[in-house]
Amino acid sequence: KINKAGDDAAGLAISESMRNKINALNQAEDNANDAIGLIQTAEGALTETHAMLERMTTLATQAANGTYATGGDTFGDTTARQNLQAEIDELVKEIDRIASSTEYNGINIINNQNTKQFQIGTTSSETLKLRGSSMTTSALGNSSLKISAVKVSDVSSANSAIETIKKAVNQVSAYRAQLGAKQNRLEHTINNLKVNNENTTSAESRIRDTDMAKEISAYTKNNILNQAAQSMLAQANQQP
Repeated sequence: KINKAGDDAAGLAISESMRNKINALNQAEDNANDAIGLIQTAEGALTETHAMLERMTTLATQAANGTYATGGDTFGDTTARQNLQAEIDELVKEIDRIASSTEYNGINIINNQNTKQFQIGTTSSETLKLRGSSMTTSALGNSSLKISAVKVSDVSSANSAIETIKKAVNQVSAYRAQLGAKQNRLEHTINNLKVNNENTTSAESRIRDTDMAKEISAYTKNNILNQAAQSMLAQANQQP
């Protein structure tokens, strides 16, 4: 219907504007999907962090039992407590490794508090912001005791470790809840972008493209008229 400005200058301008919007909608949808990918990567890592904190809770609770000997006991082997501490130390290292190595396209949101902004619409104001959160053992825990420093050498320190780990679990849970809320919003955003894209594409097509039903109807009508004219001409030629 419109191949050049001379066909319909106003219609062409509207069509080009719509095509520009369609391209922006497509990219915004890709951006939202990338943001979900980033969130899912972080969420998967924090699932493991949670599991390790739960294991540390078990070990600290075990160490809080007075039946395990300490260095202050006259008799008793402290090997059991040392073994518990050794496992906790390894879990601490793994939590930090996950926090430092988990990334999506070079972006890590669980070892810092930097804010990332995602363009999820066709205008500059349509953005979503996601703040990172440090999920390292030096950041998780109470103000007076962090996960990186928990000890289970005696009942008292084991009890302190239990409370510190509980605080860390709550911190990880809170950030995972934030990630889940952002992902849910992004999924709704994508659905809306798809609908907007379909509607805009349909509207642009009506302006720019040939109305096939109308053109076929006109062609059929003209074809019938042409055939009728040819028939009448043939009949006239047959008359003496």
